[in-house]
Order: sequence, then C-alpha cells, then structure tokens
Amino acid sequence: MLFYPAALLLSRQTLDYTAAIIRRHRRQIGSTWRKLHPGRQALLVLAYLRKGRDVRRAGRRVGIGTATACGYVTETLVLLAARSPKLRRALARAKNAGHARSSTVP
Repeated sequence: MLFYPAALLLSRQTLDYTAAIIRRHRRQIGSTWRKLHPGRQALLVLAYLRKGRDVRRAGRRVGIGTATACGYVTETLVLLAARSPKLRRALARAKNAGHARSSTVP
C-alpha cells in the first residue's frame, strides 16, 4: 500500500477522472511501464496543483526524481488542458507571465 503524505480536499471523482485520462493516454502511446501507475500519477499532480509546492518536493514525497515528477506534471497538464479550453488559456497566460515550468502548452 502506498500513501501520499498530505491531506487534500479532493473528490474521488476528480482523482478517478484524472487517472482515467492518464490511463487512456498511456494505452494510446503504447507505454508499457512507468514508475507510478496512473492513479499515483494523478494523485501526485493533483497534490502538486492543490498544495502549490515545487515539483521537486512533490516528487520526493512519492519517491521519484525531479525530472520524472516534472514529466508527469507536464504530461498530465497537457492532457487536462486538451479537455478544457479555459485551462489551455490559463496555462498559456501562466507561461507568458513566467510562471509555467514547461515550455509545452497546448
């Protein structure tokens, strides 16, 4: 059993929805193995977004490196942004303001 050491006000539906998006994406690209399964990746990213901490710290909490955590966060944000025009615009504005950690904004 794995735990993310943080208390989050997060609905099960949000976690399940995000994990399902990640799972579908992995199937589409033929990804066979990842350090975290889709549910853990979703929890990592949602905790990162909710808590507003740096990605290095979020990755350490689940036992992965900074580069892997950055990759998971970027991948998940792109997948979520593809489903929401409002989120896509918000990410673009954050990038333009110098707040985005990734150059990948859909």
